[in-house]
Amino acid sequence: MAIKKQYLKSKPICKVTFSIEAEEAKKVSVVGGFNEWNAKKAPLKKLKNGTFKGTIDLDKDNSYEFKYIVDGAYVNDNAADAYAWNDYAGAENSIVTV
Repeated sequence: MAIKKQYLKSKPICKVTFSIEAEEAKKVSVVGGFNEWNAKKAPLKKLKNGTFKGTIDLDKDNSYEFKYIVDGAYVNDNAADAYAWNDYAGAENSIVTV
């Protein structure tokens, strides 16, 4: 798992690339505060090496809770900037800070 950040000089935006190795998975999405936790808004594309990858534009100077959905199962990113307990989920969520 990995998170890559690319800050734009012309706008207060950071292009965040989320990637997760899930060779056996059929469907992977990233969900979080940036897309109302809607899996349909951020499906990741499967690469030939079995990694799923996608890029989302996020507003700078913010932190966002997120998780991956791998074939219906919620998974945290082990490369997240931090983790936060979420009472609604009853579990920790990954945090990305941009």
